[in-house]
Amino acid sequence: MGSVPREKGRKVVASHKRARHDYEILDTYEAGLALTGTEVKSLRAGRASLVDAFAQDRGRELFLYGMHIPVYDHGTWTNHEPRRTRKLLLKRLEIDRLVTRVRENGLTLVPLQLYFSDGWAKVEIGLARGKKAYDKRQDLAKRDAQREISRELGRYRKGMR
Repeated sequence: MGSVPREKGRKVVASHKRARHDYEILDTYEAGLALTGTEVKSLRAGRASLVDAFAQDRGRELFLYGMHIPVYDHGTWTNHEPRRTRKLLLKRLEIDRLVTRVRENGLTLVPLQLYFSDGWAKVEIGLARGKKAYDKRQDLAKRDAQREISRELGRYRKGMR
């Protein structure tokens, strides 16, 4: 008996672009997700949102709250709840390390990307610290300055100045 051919590589379903703007990401982790069948089918159709999502510990486990996976169109009475709480699958050592860092340092866990890796649904979570308004303005100013520098260098190289 041969095994079922699995897709290779990484197929991104959803990403939380605003997270890197609102938070300073200190470390990232890859976690599996405990999903139902209709959730997986909906994800394979490329439908999900991480906008209001966050991870939190409950007991000695981590859960993802607020992630929206729309109801599967062809599902029947077995369809899933769109914003249900989903369990994150990590190794015990990683969970313990994350929980202690979150509790001690006042950090939070934010999902950055939702993707399929070799056929398995995964979420990239970031250990993050919230940015203040002035930090965000500083980052925007740096990005604008860097963009202006690269624009001028490009003009210089093309001989326009």
